[in-house]
Amino acid sequence: MTGLYVYAIVPADTPPTPLGTGIDRAPLELVAGPGGAAAVVHEHAGNPYDGADEDVRRWVLEHGDVVERVFDTTGTVLPVSFNVIVAAAEGAPARDRLRDWLGRSSTQLVGRLGRLRDRVELRVEIALDPHDVAAGHPDARALLAELETRPAGVQRLLRKRLEQLEREVTDALADELYPEYRRRLAALAEEITENRSARTEPGTVAVLTVAVLVARDGMARVGEELADIQREQPAARIRYLGPWPPYSFADVPALAPGQQGA
Repeated sequence: MTGLYVYAIVPADTPPTPLGTGIDRAPLELVAGPGGAAAVVHEHAGNPYDGADEDVRRWVLEHGDVVERVFDTTGTVLPVSFNVIVAAAEGAPARDRLRDWLGRSSTQLVGRLGRLRDRVELRVEIALDPHDVAAGHPDARALLAELETRPAGVQRLLRKRLEQLEREVTDALADELYPEYRRRLAALAEEITENRSARTEPGTVAVLTVAVLVARDGMARVGEELADIQREQPAARIRYLGPWPPYSFADVPALAPGQQGA
């Protein structure tokens, strides 16, 4: 029986055409439910997408392209995770099951869509370079001076001691800076959440990795704040990513990745 692969939740008054195509060029369509919410879907007769890593990466990118395209068109979207499929059941076609879920969840979905209208997600990663942090530390300067006068074997031990010192000093500074930087970003955002999946640049120490929800016209203020942080702390390594649809703030109820049903 044919199921429905779900990309995103949008307002029910979203123009139904042209939606274009999604994964593997599958034609997209809009399934509207009672209460003001609709889902962007394509018909899907098989199991959840699974295969070689290269294929999965392509499917995930194609899924994301649909979400971003719909977001650009509507100004508000609730992204749904990759590989969510509403399956048909005995006597209950997938469309009916999806419409039923949209109706049952309409209050939460419509409310969240309204709050996210013209809002974007930005991701901020701030880390510290241990060499730069410890450059002015008296113990580090003393070790560097000693390195110049010691034989090779002793130098190796001193370098290890220097690396440990740099790490300890940087860890302490990162702990000190975290609450301040988080507070400053939170003051500019409507919502903020930790981005647990982020990976800092090798050789650096993470201070914070967060996703922030801001109005489109508030993006510049976030950039200006990060520029101030960079001027204040030259050892900071800052990544500022986006704008994206509000992936971290969608709060879509009752649909889970890989689910065969709603």
